[in-house]
Amino acid sequence: MGKRYSILIAGCGSMSNLWVEYVKEREDAHIIGLVDLYEATARAMAERHGLSCPVFSNIEEALASTSPDIVFDITVPASHYHISRAALSHGCHVFSEKPLAESMDQCLEIVELASRQGRTHAVMQNRRFDPRIRAYKDLIQSGAIGQPGFIGADFFLGPHFGGFREAMESPLLLDMAIHTFDQARFLSGANPETVYCQEFNPPGSWYAGNAMAVCIFEMSDGTVFNYRGSWCAEGAQTSWEAAWRVTGSKGTAIWNGFDEVYAEVVADQEGAGQFSRKLERVEGIIPEMSKTGHHGCLENMFASLEAGTKPETDGSDNIYSMAMVLGALESARTGRKVKISEFMGQPRG
Repeated sequence: MGKRYSILIAGCGSMSNLWVEYVKEREDAHIIGLVDLYEATARAMAERHGLSCPVFSNIEEALASTSPDIVFDITVPASHYHISRAALSHGCHVFSEKPLAESMDQCLEIVELASRQGRTHAVMQNRRFDPRIRAYKDLIQSGAIGQPGFIGADFFLGPHFGGFREAMESPLLLDMAIHTFDQARFLSGANPETVYCQEFNPPGSWYAGNAMAVCIFEMSDGTVFNYRGSWCAEGAQTSWEAAWRVTGSKGTAIWNGFDEVYAEVVADQEGAGQFSRKLERVEGIIPEMSKTGHHGCLENMFASLEAGTKPETDGSDNIYSMAMVLGALESARTGRKVKISEFMGQPRG
């Protein structure tokens, strides 16, 4: 099979290994260049994976020299706006690590530029591509619990990263919460309408900034999503996928973030006069998935290119997950409920 997709990789840190490994599994794709501020890092990546492509320290030079079809942006968040603008302006598709960009204006500009150029800009949201969350979504959408009204997610972990995260002003919201927020959008199929958030740094925290947050989102389908998160929780920790509860008009669906996916639903619809109604347990059915996580998300991106459709995590969709993060930060800063549509503003023409 011919090499249909030529790929330039921007950012050669540890995360890029997952992306390179995926490309090497595809018969129709090849890596034609590596970009990193430190060329030695790019050369080390090439040697590690047996790549014979050139290396660069400048994205513009790399684009001009290689003319790729797709740019993988695996750089630090502060570089995403610059890399995406450069790649899209050269007519490339962009598959990017999260976040889309660091500000709402930058996010909107990238999405609009991709649309004008007729190119795909997609964001890595690997937690969607997990058979357990797919089972959980199927259980909710089956109607077993009736009409959902509340979504709750608890995220309590205590990682001692060291480095830049421990110096950030809002490490939890800025670096991690987008995963859980995007999961909530995936489960509900709805977008945020308002958010009220309080972030703080509790006793015992080893972070300089606010490592804990409580958020209340009103969603476009009428549900309320409540996020409780901490990155300095020692003991009784949740999964990195969070612990979930969705309550509906007929029952409740639970996913503990590990392997337990089930619902408890009203068994006797005629027992409305009873103090406690009889319940029955409905098990979630976990599907088979050939590729999960990062590789599952990349598979969806490439399949969408081939089909001429938008990937599940296209920037035009992912911008609403970013709005949840940035809107929550604005609410915490101002102490008021934020209306997401006003916060996002009107797209530029």
